Amino acid sequence: MKLLRLLKYLTKKIFLHGILWMAVLLFFTFFFGVEGATLKNVFEFSLYLLPVTITTTYSFVYYIIPKFLLLRNYAHFVFYSICAIIISSVYIIFSTFYGLVFLSQMDVAYRFPITKSLFFIIIAVYIVVLLACSFTLLKNYYKTISTNEELKNSVLQGKLQLKEQQLKYLKMQIHPHFLFNTLNTLYAFSLNKNEKTPKMILQLSNLLDYILYQTQKPLVFLSEEIKHLRDYIELEKNRFQDKLEVNFKTKNISEYTQIPPMLFLPFLENSFKHGKDTNGTIKIDILLTQKDGQLYFEIINSKGHTNSEQNFGANENGIGLENVKQRLNLLFKNHYFLEIENLQSQFKVKLNIHLNKA
Repeated sequence: MKLLRLLKYLTKKIFLHGILWMAVLLFFTFFFGVEGATLKNVFEFSLYLLPVTITTTYSFVYYIIPKFLLLRNYAHFVFYSICAIIISSVYIIFSTFYGLVFLSQMDVAYRFPITKSLFFIIIAVYIVVLLACSFTLLKNYYKTISTNEELKNSVLQGKLQLKEQQLKYLKMQIHPHFLFNTLNTLYAFSLNKNEKTPKMILQLSNLLDYILYQTQKPLVFLSEEIKHLRDYIELEKNRFQDKLEVNFKTKNISEYTQIPPMLFLPFLENSFKHGKDTNGTIKIDILLTQKDGQLYFEIINSKGHTNSEQNFGANENGIGLENVKQRLNLLFKNHYFLEIENLQSQFKVKLNIHLNKA
């Protein structure tokens, strides 16, 4: 099978090169023609120049250019090019001399088959060599561009896959903590046989549906994300009862805006985890606004003196501040601004995302 492919390749190569040199031969015949000279004589004279033209062309195309020029060994390229030109020029002179001798049979005055001087004969040969070399360089140039483009696409694809894997890993770190808190709340209600238990199960079912299916999408509507946050808050309200006060405001939210899923949940989870003040109550203020292609998110939670050194997600089982920053960097790179303030009685998080640029 390999031998058959090789034979087909060689046959095609020989056929194309044969057509090329026939065209060169016709070019020489036309270029060296003279009024009064027979076509046979001019054609035969051109045949004398064809071997040196073929040898010189292949020397440049298959040896000098790929071995030295393409490898940027310019000194050797210049040296071998000069040697090739000198040697080929000598052979052109001999080919011209013997061609004239044999064709004219020493009767040069009457049967001289060309009108060009020796200089123009050499120029004609090197026009062919130059065209062949130019075609080789052009072919190599486009081949290099194609190879670089494939390599670039391969690298970009690898980076994309790496980012996808990192995002999946970061999301998996978020889900367990979220489910742990929600199931704990549901468990407490079921023990007390609270009448709100069925509603909580339904809310949890909706949240699980969101986590399992919606978060697999690269983008979700911002309105869906807000609904998801409100459902989460409702579940936590059932858990903390009158110990929880949440003020969630949204402004100028476009129904067409899309963002990566579960973008704000880590900040909300952190507020519930560390938001208890000295009286055991949790106060959370959330503001989400959209203006001029930018999305502003701010969340402020209370904290007690025991949490004076509160560190966002410091617990090894939490998602961690580094986790959040990694995900934001992967999703928005330099098109976001995150500010975290750990004050004496409050913990503030401000996130500004340039949606248009991101």
